Amino acid sequence: MPENPVLERVLFSEQQLAGRVAELGREISADYRGKLPLFVGILRGCILFYSDLMKNISVDCNMDFMCLSSYAGGTASTGQVRTMLDLRESIKGRHVVIVEDIVDTGLTLEYLMGNLKNRGAASIEICCLLDKPCNRKADVHPKYVGFTVENEFVIGYGLDYNELYRNLPYIGVFRK
Repeated sequence: MPENPVLERVLFSEQQLAGRVAELGREISADYRGKLPLFVGILRGCILFYSDLMKNISVDCNMDFMCLSSYAGGTASTGQVRTMLDLRESIKGRHVVIVEDIVDTGLTLEYLMGNLKNRGAASIEICCLLDKPCNRKADVHPKYVGFTVENEFVIGYGLDYNELYRNLPYIGVFRK
């Protein structure tokens, strides 16, 4: 792995990410056999994780995206959620799996889950690559978690700092 001056250290290598994403795909596929789930990727951070996860889903499914934001640049959530891109079709009666890069305060997902519940989803679960429960401000509990992380700002594999570093193939701690 090449040295990167913006990183304090690498947390998860490409191999660790690939292995855990494959495990998540198998687990979700077993849970949703026969249910035709809708996977809702939360842009932009989810895109690499979402893509790799979907390659590991073995059941028939549908895919869509939403774009929500609670970060206005910087390294901390503002606590206010904005919907920037919405789903294309009704989710009434659908089994929805939200695919998120990281669950931090949980405020964005709390908002989203309430919104999707009001639209009549049959069920809603969260699949996140990273869970940071030490920062939780909302009662949100992802069912499918890639890795649990401490209170550090991480970048790579879709996670960014001011829209940079999403393309790193691994996840590391950002050097402030």
